[in-house]
Amino acid sequence: MRNDITKRMNDMYQRDCLMAWFDVGLLWAAVIFVLIAILGIVQEPNIRLVLYVASFMLMLFNTASVFAMTKHFKEDKDYIYGLDLKHLDANRAAKNNR
Repeated sequence: MRNDITKRMNDMYQRDCLMAWFDVGLLWAAVIFVLIAILGIVQEPNIRLVLYVASFMLMLFNTASVFAMTKHFKEDKDYIYGLDLKHLDANRAAKNNR
């Protein structure tokens, strides 16, 4: 029984990490796309510099936060996903008893 719960927790963790990093990739693509589109309009060098720096900072902090989040999830996997599984199983049992 414990192996089944551990496998389910690992599956949930892997799925959460995959989606988090997929979202980071989408953010990078969106920021780069918008930056390229805007740089075609903006001619002022100082504003272009601000756009570069702001885009870099946005991507840096977002990537760092997802890295920290996935690391935290790995460290507290038993608590985070154990609680989720407990509630999921309780809800499933309640539905089946109706």
